[in-house]
Amino acid sequence: MAAGSADKGRLAYVKHGCWQCHGFVGQGGVTGPKLAPNPMPPEALSAFVRNAAGAMPPYQKAILSDEDLADIHAYLQSLPKAPDYKSIPLLNP
Repeated sequence: MAAGSADKGRLAYVKHGCWQCHGFVGQGGVTGPKLAPNPMPPEALSAFVRNAAGAMPPYQKAILSDEDLADIHAYLQSLPKAPDYKSIPLLNP
């Protein structure tokens, strides 16, 4: 899978409804696992998305292009890691 654009990926992530199960920043939720900030390798993501079974429907190329998928991966990779809890004063009385 070719390298993508994080900016285009953010738009594709919303357009294709990824946020509905995985949250707007890939944090995961009740219906979808955490995807960011360390997404699976691009080839594994592509294989999973194209052949998903279970709660997640498979996204074929006619619905989600390889370019959009590469952009989504770039977006997920661009998301920053959460701060260390030790750096948050309210969590360290």
